[in-house]
Amino acid sequence: MPREARYELDGVRLCDLQKNKDERGFFVELLRNDWSEFLGGNNIMQISLSVSLPGVVRAWHRHTRGQIDYLVVIKGSVKIVAYDELRGSSTYGKIAEILASEKQLQIVRIPGCYWHGTKNVGNKPSHLIYLMTSLYDYGDPDEDRRPWDDPRIIDTRTNQPYQW
Repeated sequence: MPREARYELDGVRLCDLQKNKDERGFFVELLRNDWSEFLGGNNIMQISLSVSLPGVVRAWHRHTRGQIDYLVVIKGSVKIVAYDELRGSSTYGKIAEILASEKQLQIVRIPGCYWHGTKNVGNKPSHLIYLMTSLYDYGDPDEDRRPWDDPRIIDTRTNQPYQW
């Protein structure tokens, strides 16, 4: 398995991906079922693509029924943020910030219990692949939503609302 980094928020992880280059371009394994430590027993049920224009923030949302998101930036630069609002948690109020880009392919694991979102921090559209452990239910989505500038999400470094 490729090199993995862990963050203060339990379950948030980052894994470097290996580009296999040749004269045609490159091939990369985004996720393998035998990366069991990284997956933590999860199975991917759905894959989606999100394209965001420069400066666009897509936040905040969380999944309360156990969904875990895996994110890969394949074009552009994206800030991925998770926020722990679970009262009684040892990381209550903490934020994990990850800057991901096409320059170093990585996969980010975000447990759905955390409020999370993204911002395109580059000067061109970003392309983000989402791999999810649950199918999106159009009739009863597993998503709680808040505005991107919700004042309840406090950056503990500044004690102010989080600034994207």
